[in-house]
Amino acid sequence: MKRQKRFEKLEKRPIHLDGFVKEWDDEGLVALEGKNDPKPSIKLENGEITELDGKKKEDFDLIDKYIAEYGLNLDNAEMAMNTDSLKIAHMLVDPNVSRSEIIKYTTAITPAKAEEVISKLNFGEMIVAVQKMRPRRTPATQCHITNTLDNPVEIAADAAEAALRGFPEQETTTAIARYAPMNAISIMVGSQTGRPGVITQCSVEESEELSLGMRGFTAYAETISVYGTDRVFTDGDDTPWSKGFLASCYASRGLKMRFTSGAGSEVMMGYTEGKSMLYLEARCIFITKASGVQGLQNGGVSCIGIPGAVPGGIREVLGENLMCMMMDIECASGCDQAFSHSDIRRTERMIGQFIAGTDYISSGYAAEENRDNTFAGSNMDVLDYDDYCTMERDLAVNGGILPIHEEDAIKIRNKAAKAIQAVFDGLGLPAITDEEVEAATYASNSDDMPKRDMVQDMKAAQDLMDRGITVSDIIKALHDHGFNDVAQAVLALAQQKVCGDYLQTSAIFDKNWHCISAIDNPNDYQGPGTGYRLWEDKDTWDKIKDIPWAMDPQHMDF
Repeated sequence: MKRQKRFEKLEKRPIHLDGFVKEWDDEGLVALEGKNDPKPSIKLENGEITELDGKKKEDFDLIDKYIAEYGLNLDNAEMAMNTDSLKIAHMLVDPNVSRSEIIKYTTAITPAKAEEVISKLNFGEMIVAVQKMRPRRTPATQCHITNTLDNPVEIAADAAEAALRGFPEQETTTAIARYAPMNAISIMVGSQTGRPGVITQCSVEESEELSLGMRGFTAYAETISVYGTDRVFTDGDDTPWSKGFLASCYASRGLKMRFTSGAGSEVMMGYTEGKSMLYLEARCIFITKASGVQGLQNGGVSCIGIPGAVPGGIREVLGENLMCMMMDIECASGCDQAFSHSDIRRTERMIGQFIAGTDYISSGYAAEENRDNTFAGSNMDVLDYDDYCTMERDLAVNGGILPIHEEDAIKIRNKAAKAIQAVFDGLGLPAITDEEVEAATYASNSDDMPKRDMVQDMKAAQDLMDRGITVSDIIKALHDHGFNDVAQAVLALAQQKVCGDYLQTSAIFDKNWHCISAIDNPNDYQGPGTGYRLWEDKDTWDKIKDIPWAMDPQHMDF
């Protein structure tokens, strides 16, 4: 067939490198309102749920049982379930109805009812609802700090720069699992150098992650996965109860934590029970609520390509974020996994969360070049900083990232590199050379760094665990080498775990260690003139306006 030239050119556009599929309900390849999704229902007898979404108590699976026992506000259940779903959807977008009033309904409905409510909203209406329903008034975002060589000096420098740019939470992981203790220490020291009050985590195998937290190397966790079908849970030797127990282990040690879920995981594992992605995600959200966990990382996350491949999938992703907020829990709204070859579509992926503002717009903006992102790449990375900051400035939106000046980045990266050099010396770890400090100060990716002896580093990482090194040893090393301000910041972080304030929903710290959460910074949006408005947050707005690449028309040389 003779080709039409414009169609030939269109086929070469980046969008055609993405994958798209037609809907297939029976295998769960449908965003929401699948033909096999149950109809909402509830029956109570003597204060006990005997029917949930069309299923009798004797037929409950593990997830039904867990949700029925712990996941619903039974005092309001019959009232909420008897309220038309369209009416609840109207309440979500009505500026005259407060968030606190809506929560009485949304925490008392079943997973199928929650899906039905979301299905009544279009994408624009969801943006309005998210603006009102996020628990914390002030939006923020979170970042990844990794590199393919697990280079501790580069991690520390990148963490410091990211802290200066405004990220209140930072997450690392490993290319090689045995590096976990070093990576955890490096991101903590680097971030506290950049800005006291940042909290950090290291995403690794769950028992080791908990051990790192108990030693004081991390301050929170979120890669504790929950799923929407029993088969996926049990394939991983887990149940809702085991996840709930793990959550209590973190909380009892003063460590903040979130669960992780997201549309597409059950499709990827092959056990969808023929249900839609949004319905299965609703079950994950209700498990999180039932466990008493303060938050959830959801919104496709690492499986984003699956909802992104079906019709209405990105609408579903924003819908599952909104549903999380409807359950009155913190939402780290994804926007983290590499999603598309198309720059236009990458922006589409996060625009709803960006405009509305969520507790954490990204649950992992890549604060390194994506080539160094061992989380498999993020939707946006460091090379998108200037575009992202310009979007904030254009729309007067707080997306959680601030523009910074090059000389400030160089200064803080150098200080962080020297601080981790001091810690390695104090702990008897393989030396960090002055050459490495200099390289990390100016590096953009791991190719810019001198190579370390990775075998010796891995042995040292195991040795520091065997020696029982804790955060106290890190504080002492910093203090002994003259980094008193960083030592004080790390000490303050350890003290916060004893205090426990940041175990509240949507909690972050400012640079003075004031805890900002849904408790003391509740979302009060009720239409125009209310809620968080960037231009009323003068300090942040002034920083966002002051992009270094803007010309001053009053001082221009011609």
